[in-house]
Amino acid sequence: MDADRKTTGLKQLQGHMWRAAYKSGQVKGEVYNDVVPAIKQWIAEDRKIYIYSSGSVEAQKLLFGYSDKGDLLELFSGHFDTTIGAKVEKESYQNISKEIGIKEENLLFLTDVTREAKPATQAGLKTCIVVRPGNTELTEEEKKDFNIIHSFSELLSERREQKKKKC
Repeated sequence: MDADRKTTGLKQLQGHMWRAAYKSGQVKGEVYNDVVPAIKQWIAEDRKIYIYSSGSVEAQKLLFGYSDKGDLLELFSGHFDTTIGAKVEKESYQNISKEIGIKEENLLFLTDVTREAKPATQAGLKTCIVVRPGNTELTEEEKKDFNIIHSFSELLSERREQKKKKC
């Protein structure tokens, strides 16, 4: 754990440990203010939203089920963790595409980690780096290689047209 390895077994153990804290209300998942309105608009536009996290599916459901914005689980069409494959492997994104029945080129992957964006792009997904306070600073090369946003609101239809975003 000291090495911050994102192995499936460790993440599942973490999920089990968090269950009691979330259910008791001692812990709440923190969700940025721009996330829920954006997801609700995408759903209104008949888009499906999936979570792919190095955290176990159980941990994802705890975070979004007991969030500071309430229970958000109904907003998601599904959850994926490292049992589908490592987030740094192109095949993982291809596996998700097959599982949900949507072609890679019709999927948008949002992440704050360029090591994840690279294989997603190689798999054919549109990718966008979400820069938030406290994130690791992007290199100049990463800033050139990836589309970058600072808020999900930048991806909403009307703003997207104004800014001509690629992601």
